[in-house]
Parts: sequence; C-alpha cells; structure tokens
Amino acid sequence: MDLNESHGKTLTHEQSAKSNGICMATVGNIVKDYYNGGIENVLTYNRSSNSDQARRKLDGRGEAKVIEIACGPAPEGHSRWTLRLLEEKCRVELEIPVSKDTIGRALKKTNCGLTSTATGASHRRKMQNL
Repeated sequence: MDLNESHGKTLTHEQSAKSNGICMATVGNIVKDYYNGGIENVLTYNRSSNSDQARRKLDGRGEAKVIEIACGPAPEGHSRWTLRLLEEKCRVELEIPVSKDTIGRALKKTNCGLTSTATGASHRRKMQNL
C-alpha cells in the first residue's frame, strides 16, 4: 500500500514531507515503521510541540501588519522604527503579544531592513551594460 493511496495521487517522500510540514527523516521513519509493523505502528505519531509551525508566534496576517507599520512613517520624535518601538506598537495598539526577536525574524524574511533609507523597498540590482 502506498502512503498516498487514499488521496488518488502518488507523492514522492519529499513531496509528502513538504505537504505535511515534516522532515524527510520523519517520513522515512514512518515508512519503516509501517513496513515493519503495519498501520498500528504509525497511528501513534504526533507532531512535536517544538516544531517550527507549533512555535510560530506570528501568522501571515500578523506579519503583514508588522511589515505595514515598519514600512510606514516613524513615530514622532524618532528618525526610524526600532525593534523595541515596533514591539511596543504591536503590544499596545494591535494587541499582538510578540517579542522584538519575533518581529526581527519576520522583517528579515521579507528583506525589510529598519536601517535602510527606503524601508521595505526591494534592493535594486545593478544591470550590466551591454
């Protein structure tokens, strides 16, 4: 029996891992346990509470709100946003209890640097003259 037989299409182990949010080692262990002991051996697998998705503090909407604030004008009396200012704004006004580290990771994923003059703008690549 194939892992994806009930879905009507066959996925590779890599595709199965990606679609289920698990690593390749977990897929390999599940396949091995199923092969050695049947379905009863794999029914006890649970997602770890320490996985990336389980520990995620900001969802996509929260990240979008943080990025929107960071790309906007800095608060009065400040020349630019800092992670601490963003943390305070998120906690007080948006009621999103996240740390400055979480905010920094969200901004890093989008290449939104707080120290750049054009915050949120993508970097221009130099074109080679032909």
